[in-house]
Amino acid sequence: MATGPRYKVPFRRRREGRTDYRQRARLLRARVPRAVVRVSLRNVSIQLIDYDPKGDKVLVTAHSRELAEMGWDKACGNLPAAYLTGYLIGKRAKGKGIDSAVLDIGLKVPAKGSCVFAALKGMVDAGVDIPHGEEVIPSQDRLVGKHIGDDVAKLVNDIKTRMEAD
Repeated sequence: MATGPRYKVPFRRRREGRTDYRQRARLLRARVPRAVVRVSLRNVSIQLIDYDPKGDKVLVTAHSRELAEMGWDKACGNLPAAYLTGYLIGKRAKGKGIDSAVLDIGLKVPAKGSCVFAALKGMVDAGVDIPHGEEVIPSQDRLVGKHIGDDVAKLVNDIKTRMEAD
């Protein structure tokens, strides 16, 4: 490790590999809320966050575990669950008057057709304007879960119509 009077220690979150400060600065310059999507193996968490000099403010949040209250009995970390969670937060954002956002996937690799972009498609379908390219969005069959089973596709459509009614 480098030492000496000229050595500058990087910020803690940079050392831990948790924050890319250049990317964060670019997202903050957009002056619209960030749609922060975090995907683990078991869950999907999405927050709409606005910048504040005293600390970021969470405007709206949704978690894939909330889908169980609507009848979702499948895994919460797959593509259809990410799509439904994105749709849920999109409906909540529209209810609070948030019309646009910019996608923040953190240090996640932007792979085409991933859960991050399934959540993005859910938010866009709910009516939130988020700039994106159509080539990264998963196919409609994968979004509704036909690759898992026909019962999942029916369940996704049922939950989506239930969210639209609310």
